[in-house]
Formats: sequence, C-alpha cells, structure tokens
Amino acid sequence: MKPIKVGLLGLGTVGSGTFTVLRRNQEEITRRAGRGIEISMVAVRQVEKARAIVGDACPVVGDSMLVVDNPDIDIVVELIGGTELPRQLVLRAIANGKHVVTANKALLAIHGNEIFKAAQSKGVMVAFEAAVAGGIPIIKSLREGLTANRIEWVAGIINGTTNFILSEMRDKGLDFATVLKQAQDLGYAESDPTFDIEGVDAAHKATIISAIAFGIPMQFDKAHVEGISQLQAIDIQYAEQLGYRIKLLGITKRTTKGIELRVHPTLIPGTRLIANVEGAMNAILVQGDAVGASMYYGKGAGSEPTASAVIADLVDITRLAAADPGHRVPHLAFQPNSISQEIILPMAEITTSYYLRLRVADQAGVLADVTRIMADLSISIDAMLQKEPAENESQTDIIMLTHQTQEKNVLKAIEKIEQLATVFGQVTKIRLEELS
Repeated sequence: MKPIKVGLLGLGTVGSGTFTVLRRNQEEITRRAGRGIEISMVAVRQVEKARAIVGDACPVVGDSMLVVDNPDIDIVVELIGGTELPRQLVLRAIANGKHVVTANKALLAIHGNEIFKAAQSKGVMVAFEAAVAGGIPIIKSLREGLTANRIEWVAGIINGTTNFILSEMRDKGLDFATVLKQAQDLGYAESDPTFDIEGVDAAHKATIISAIAFGIPMQFDKAHVEGISQLQAIDIQYAEQLGYRIKLLGITKRTTKGIELRVHPTLIPGTRLIANVEGAMNAILVQGDAVGASMYYGKGAGSEPTASAVIADLVDITRLAAADPGHRVPHLAFQPNSISQEIILPMAEITTSYYLRLRVADQAGVLADVTRIMADLSISIDAMLQKEPAENESQTDIIMLTHQTQEKNVLKAIEKIEQLATVFGQVTKIRLEELS
C-alpha cells in the first residue's frame, strides 16, 4: 500500500520534532499504522533555514496555501500557531477533502465549533491530541478510554511555565517577578509570558477538555481566566503551613446547575498526588463515576513529547482514513447530534472552598467582627491561622479556610470585611479544592 502523504505547516519546535521523530521511528510507525506516513511537503516562513533541517527529503515552500491545495497531500499538519491564518488554512484543507492534525489549542478553543462542523460535513477528521498537555494522551483517554464513564470533573496542571514558577516560589521562598525572570532565562517562559502567567494558555486547554468531557461546544469566551501574576510568596508559605500547596489549575465540573469552566490559582491538600507535581511537568486528574479518579502525568510541552502526540494522531487517521465517517470517533467524543447545550456557570454561581488572608489591627474584637459578617452570609470557617505580630508592630495576618460556599457570598463578605476600620488593604482570596 502506498504511503500516506503529509503536508507540514511550520517547522518550529514541534514541527522539527515531528519531522525528526517520524523519520527516526519510521519502521515502527509503519508497522503500527499499516502503511507508511511520509512528510511530502513543508511550508515555512524561513525557507532556507528549514531546508537545512529537511535536506532533500521533501520540497520546502514559503506559501502554506501550496500545501493545503496540493492534491497529492492526504493530511495537513498545522503547527504554526496563532488563530486567524491557521483557521483559514485548516478550513481550506477541509474544503479540499484533507484530514487535519493540529497542536493549536487557541485555534480549537476559539474556532473549534466551526472547524468540526466543516469537517463533519466533508467527512474528514480533525485530530488534536497535541493541543492539550503535550505528550500526555489525555484527549484519547477522555474520548475513548473513559467512554463508559459519566465524567464528573477534571482538574489539571496544564501549563508547565506557571507550575515551574509556583514550584520555585514554594521551594525557595522567592517572589513572582524573580522566578519569572529565572524561568525566562531557562527557556521555560517566553519573552512575553502573558498567555502563560495570566492563565490564557491553560484556559484554551481547559475549554477543549470541558467540551470532550461533557459533550458541549467549545466556549472559551465563557471561561473564567485568572493567572498567577498577583500571587504573593507569603500566601504560598501560609498555605504550606496549613497543609496545602498552590497550583494553577484548569477546572471543569458538571453540576446540577450547569458546567463550571475556570482557571485560577488553587489550594490543594499537600497529600494529593497532583499537589506534588513539580517543575514544568503537567498532570490531569479525571473523576469518572465508574473508574473513580485517574491521573495522567508527563511532559506537557517540548519538541519530541508534543511530536509524539502529533504522530499518534497521524497514525490514527492513517488507520481510519478508509473507514465510514459515521463509524469514526466523534471529534468531541459525543455524536454531533447529541452535543449538549448545558450552560457554563458564571463564577458568582460556582461553589467551592476559600483561603482568605486579612491584614488586621492587633486588638480585641476584630475576629468577632469578621466571623459575624461571614456567619450572616452562611459562610462556615473550616480552619484558621492567626500570626503573632512582629515586634513593635500593631498589625497582623489572619488566615481562614472556609467550608464550601458560593462565590457570590464570599465576594459580599469580602466587601463588608474591607469596610471595617480594623482591616487594612484588600482581602486576599484564593479558591480551594479538595479533589477527593
């Protein structure tokens, strides 16, 4: 059987890894796929630089449209990043009857609904294992391995840059700005790290996970997105004293009211496996009604780990290319006519526990005033830590952990607490998840 022909858009970190791994493991991949998989054309901006990598293996062009319009190409692999140009290229490839593999989480989170509809209409596949958590096969696990389960919730460390920063802040007691600079020097963070540190990258991935876990459309615009740039080292230390660690989590939950979809710093009990995932590693915890909790851990980025996921998608498509489109695994795990329209809950309606840090006057009656406000809003306190004031200081910190309550109640309580004459500055609020 003749090899399947692949057109590669982009030869950066992931593209070069895909080219390298595919050539290195060609024999093994062919044995698994049932036929050869060959990159027959590459499109890049810097043609001469790419030719130094590709050599004489295949033509290198500067115009991506030459790849998506090439009638000899069966699968287009989109690895160029961004959203608008990739959207045009992917839709053009689909219109031309080509299957698509992409690692572009922003593209799918924002334009996925349009892309999947076009692919279904044309009878082609769009595969995107590499878009979430690099080499960890979380998409395949949710779509296929856990298909017997009613997924209850998913919580993941899905951005290695922020996990590295939080690990260093905890281990070394350094502030955010210092560790961010260190992460940039080591190549873990981009020169413009906004998408990572403000939670946008994690929210793109959480949006994809949510859609597959619950069979809902991509709804990135309804996700709550909060990063770690405002997180202070003192809160990481206090959390540790209370038996918790702080991680930036992407969380999506099924509730009786709707779906929660949120990214934010989160306290997790230090005894949980996911709380002990350090450095730039990723981990995703899935709760299913039949299987219980299962965790998926590994490298969430990097050239060859992500290439591993890209090539796995190429193998899947190669195996299924001749199959009846109606018998393939649906893009979002559920049949297209069974996609649910459950609402994404606004943050005010979500229910979780909270860590609150207050800077207060060191005098009698302060705690009573605070607890009265919380009791009036039906907020129950689970644990509390009151620090002794430093010598010659008249202010101190009070740290409280609450039982589960609605976010809107906590926001009302904070507003009233900050109005007390004995409370200084803003109350620090960090959400807490037991993940049990």
